[in-house]
Amino acid sequence: MSEFDTNLDTKTVSTMEETDKKCPSCGGVMDFDPQTGGLTCPYCGHTESIPVNEEEPGVAEELDLASADHVENCNWGAEKKTVICKACGAESVYDALEISAVCPFCGSNQVMEASDQKTMAPGGVVPFQITDQKASELFKAWIKKKWFCPKLAKESAKAKHFKGVYLPYWTFDAKTKSQYSGEYGKDKRVKGSDGQEHTETTWYPTKGQYAEDFDDELICATTNHNQSMLMGIEPFRTAENKAYKPEYVAGFAAERYAVGVKEAWEMAKDVIKGKLRDNISGKIRKEKDADHVRNLTVETVFSGLTYKYLLLPVWISSYKYKDKVYQFMVNGQTGKVSGKTPISIPKVIITIAGIILIIALIAWLNS
Repeated sequence: MSEFDTNLDTKTVSTMEETDKKCPSCGGVMDFDPQTGGLTCPYCGHTESIPVNEEEPGVAEELDLASADHVENCNWGAEKKTVICKACGAESVYDALEISAVCPFCGSNQVMEASDQKTMAPGGVVPFQITDQKASELFKAWIKKKWFCPKLAKESAKAKHFKGVYLPYWTFDAKTKSQYSGEYGKDKRVKGSDGQEHTETTWYPTKGQYAEDFDDELICATTNHNQSMLMGIEPFRTAENKAYKPEYVAGFAAERYAVGVKEAWEMAKDVIKGKLRDNISGKIRKEKDADHVRNLTVETVFSGLTYKYLLLPVWISSYKYKDKVYQFMVNGQTGKVSGKTPISIPKVIITIAGIILIIALIAWLNS
């Protein structure tokens, strides 16, 4: 039994493949450029396109969920790993789930194995389209619109260094057929014995069938980042993914999944069931011209289940206000911003007081 198996929390692995593209003009290491969609030398500005092999698939392949047992193991068994750089031989320590980074010693791009070798490689990647400079501009515009954020915070907020990272996501396709039953209600205004009008609801039973197909239902596969913040930068246009090539992650960090595909499917199934309930409720309201739906029971059969493992682009940064750090994220494809901001208590009090005053005025006018 090795030391790693008994005691250590790190594992030494070699870089999986040589991914550096040397600049033909100056010899520097080229990085992926969100502006051009190709490779750019950060030293002399030389650009090149990423070669495309017509015999290879252009996008991530849809995989059969029934045969996904080989990617169930997500217990990494290590919190860190040591990577040996192929370019200079230096050893660096990375997070166990990190699969792409830049060597701090020679600047070469690293694509390495995860600490658990049993995990699958990504099938596709949605490349960055938003630069860090553009992300900064979008952040400034976003925070200016935050009403409860103090004015001083808006004026002084400056993003720290942006970290571009590809985060792991699963997408699921599914065909659904549902049987439903429930009740729908119709409102009518009637006069009571006191002469005052009130609303009376009459309920009717209903049942039926409903079919809907779902495409690219998205489930985040990382547990290292704020989930509500990540949901705030959705959606991604996952249909624009490209079949995975290490050139797309050159110069960026990338993380492998911590949530397995079977666990992710259970999460996706719950999301889909919630959407089905909402859509069936809407269908009943529309067909029956109803005001309410209650006691809705839905039985759903899923078929045609497929999945993809994608890397999606996210800019991560933070800013400081009154000695407190506030993190935010920018969707590296669409530019949508999500994050935390300080709250001005006086603004909250003024707003609540204003709402109360308006409600009181409306009640007085209707009395």
